[in-house]
Amino acid sequence: MKATTILNFFLLLSLPSFTLAQTAIKAEKVYTVTAGAIQNGVILVKDGKIEKIGKEGDIKIPSNYTVVEAKVVTPGLIDARSVVGLSGPLNIPSDQDQLEKSSPIQPDLRAIDAYNTEDKLVKYVRDNGVTTLHTGHGIGALVSGQTMVVKTKPGTVDHVTIIPAAMLAMTIGPAVQGNFPSPGTKAKQIAMLRTELIKAQDYLKKMNAKDSTKRPAEDLKLEMLGKLLTHDMKALITVNTTNDIMNAIRLAKEFNFQLVIDGAAEAYRLTDEIKAAHAEVILHATMARNGGDMINMTRESAAILTKAGIPISIESGYEAYVPKTRVILWEAAIAVANGLPFEDGLKAITINPAKLLGIDNHVGSIEKGKDADLVLYNGDPFEYLTKVCKVMIDGNWVSNNCE
Repeated sequence: MKATTILNFFLLLSLPSFTLAQTAIKAEKVYTVTAGAIQNGVILVKDGKIEKIGKEGDIKIPSNYTVVEAKVVTPGLIDARSVVGLSGPLNIPSDQDQLEKSSPIQPDLRAIDAYNTEDKLVKYVRDNGVTTLHTGHGIGALVSGQTMVVKTKPGTVDHVTIIPAAMLAMTIGPAVQGNFPSPGTKAKQIAMLRTELIKAQDYLKKMNAKDSTKRPAEDLKLEMLGKLLTHDMKALITVNTTNDIMNAIRLAKEFNFQLVIDGAAEAYRLTDEIKAAHAEVILHATMARNGGDMINMTRESAAILTKAGIPISIESGYEAYVPKTRVILWEAAIAVANGLPFEDGLKAITINPAKLLGIDNHVGSIEKGKDADLVLYNGDPFEYLTKVCKVMIDGNWVSNNCE
């Protein structure tokens, strides 16, 4: 057994003794996200679910429940787009599995085959309140592979996975150029994608032939692209410039697939077009660097898009340097500091990505019957000096930073 694995085991043992107990959480303020804030709130947790929620005095705490107190409680945070678990903290080839450079179009690559639950960055984001993670193959290929949705709790990959194949990660723009002999230009990028999607259309048609002898051999690549065309999977397309965003919108319209615009640095220029396309948006990390195809980004993007009626989710995204990830709590805080209303800032890292990922019946808000994924703070969640004190996933304490 690796030394790090043994260490993680003993760290789990060192968590509070009430880890598996039925719990009552009392807080000066509980942000439910969907039903406003509750002053002097109480949350009862039983069997991994939220049993009751309400004001102190309205809820009777059973005598066998362990009581935990906090200043503030929010739902567990949801990172809408990451490569954590595939892109480790060491920044060396052995822990970098987010991008396969043997071919520019590889929709058959599964994130679940590469996700490392013992990646130190998984613990890092968990300690900073992230309980659900949408992660997978990264930017830099026309189709880099599939994404997945996981809980950040300790365990095997099968134990933590919520959705093994969530979306197809794609990229249009300069991030693709230079990684492969072709494509070398944007026009070639779109031409190559259109060619493969046309092949997928033909593949689906042949696979549906009544005469089984006329059906082609199974092709994993075309099968996954076909899932876009049948709306069994969304296209997660990383695009930042106005031109690249419009390329993604045109492609989605031509092939009638569900579009999630990722990055979207210049989306504030195209609010009408994005709404008309019914595209969903995962916005780049608020504090991302202005450079390359993100030269025209603004920290006011979240506020502008939200005001325009476009629900946004904020992502940690991808960092090419150590420590390889960002803290979405801080990214949302900066968005709030730049005009995004407080409640919308919380929604951008809770219920909005939950809806985007189709898991809002389980996570994203504090409601009766939902998973007991909760974050306890010693102050205002968006105040820089505030600490994430405790993190609960599925009713179990998985992080304790204030004792």
